[in-house]
Amino acid sequence: MAEQIQTSLISCHRFSNLSGIDGLVHGVFTRHGGVSQPPYATLNVAWNNGDRPEAVQENLRRVKQSVGMGMLVSTCQVHGDIIRLVDSEAISRAKVRDPVLIMQSGDALVSSLRGVGLLIKTADCQAVFLVDPMKGVIANIHCGWRGSVADLPAKVVSLLKDRFGCNPKDLYAAISPSLGPCCAEFRNFQKELPRSFLPFQSRPLHFDFWRITRSQLTNAGVPPVNIETAERCTVCETDRFFSYRREGNTGRNAAVIGWAE
Repeated sequence: MAEQIQTSLISCHRFSNLSGIDGLVHGVFTRHGGVSQPPYATLNVAWNNGDRPEAVQENLRRVKQSVGMGMLVSTCQVHGDIIRLVDSEAISRAKVRDPVLIMQSGDALVSSLRGVGLLIKTADCQAVFLVDPMKGVIANIHCGWRGSVADLPAKVVSLLKDRFGCNPKDLYAAISPSLGPCCAEFRNFQKELPRSFLPFQSRPLHFDFWRITRSQLTNAGVPPVNIETAERCTVCETDRFFSYRREGNTGRNAAVIGWAE
């Protein structure tokens, strides 16, 4: 299970299956410890939701300081299936918005660079961490229901195999606090979701996207024993996490993973 780590400023959740990997830094941050005012209180890391830019900048600075990364890299998330490779060339082309570098639109970041934290922003969507300790490769995936429909987690595993020579059996995965089966209601699921998701109904009109992601990862070759789920519903726990479904206009949680320098 994920454990909560707290510093004097901010707190985050870390996963036991990732915590023992040498040199790996990761965390899914709660909404506390920032400077944003309601409805973004307080550790909002999204620039485009109406929060004050200077507040977002300070929040990101605190996240960066907490993970100890020399650089944070994010992307313009679009609920698609585009995967962005974060290498030296891509970093040189990225937009600088201190204290982060922003890649082109995409919903997954992959890198083998050290000292670079991959940042995904969530408010009910999953952040899915993938790590190959053998090849020194990491991925951070923004996976909402559209990403699940697109089978994005499996597509990232495929890219890791093709681009870096990763063996899926060597991968470790972690699924962040996110929309739980208790609250994942889809009244138009016949139009929005594929029939293959029907076995993952938790009750009428409700779906278990934690299990869906686990299934997609295991079908891609990741051992089930290597996958850890936080099993915390962001809709139920708005005292700790931002939730778009419950709150509407609100902030975004930070999920970061990277190799220490």
